[in-house]
Amino acid sequence: MALKPKAPPKPKAPPEPGPARDFPVVGIGASAGGLAAFEAFFSGMPADADPDPGMAFVLVQHLAPDHQSILTELIGRFTRMRAFEVEDGMAVAPNCAYIIPPNRDMAFLDGALHLLEPAAPRGQRLPIDFFFRSLAQDQRERAIGIVLSGTGRDGTLGVRAIKGEGGMVMAQKPDSTEFDGMPGSAIATGLVDYELAPADMVAQLMAYSAHAFGRPGRTAGPAPRTKAR
Repeated sequence: MALKPKAPPKPKAPPEPGPARDFPVVGIGASAGGLAAFEAFFSGMPADADPDPGMAFVLVQHLAPDHQSILTELIGRFTRMRAFEVEDGMAVAPNCAYIIPPNRDMAFLDGALHLLEPAAPRGQRLPIDFFFRSLAQDQRERAIGIVLSGTGRDGTLGVRAIKGEGGMVMAQKPDSTEFDGMPGSAIATGLVDYELAPADMVAQLMAYSAHAFGRPGRTAGPAPRTKAR
């Protein structure tokens, strides 16, 4: 009897987002000098032979209302993760990066990203605080906040919210920034868990996730010299 040919394999569908509480969600805020900090951060992502980070990344950058972000393109140069400019109601999935569009505030609710018209006038907006606080309320101990280079204090109230819900916080070491206002303000709260250069953050994130949530991770290097108490 002639053997029947095997049916061709079905193409794999894109991964579906899982329940938001199944993986950590990392909010990363930056302002002036943030592009270089983001580039350094994503240069530390796992290579092809390493495990995926097992978490979602949400990037909140101060942008002029008419300025398009180039972060989606930049991330694609340094990582195999898929990167998306956020659309209203977009669900998050692990091993993906999501970038806030210009002239919008963004909140995290029930595992999805929601865009809102900014309530405060330009120059008085605090989009990082706005996002961090919603992330803390929704994800609690699975919320992770990172404050990178920038002027001002945006992110400081969000750091307090994340720590109040049992999450983890990192800030860029001031001597590695172009502008140390935002990370310096976050560090001054005494609530920052790790002060690191951006290129060193991913390894520490993965080690923390593996310890806290049982996720695959790489062994981190030595503990940072300036770990906040």
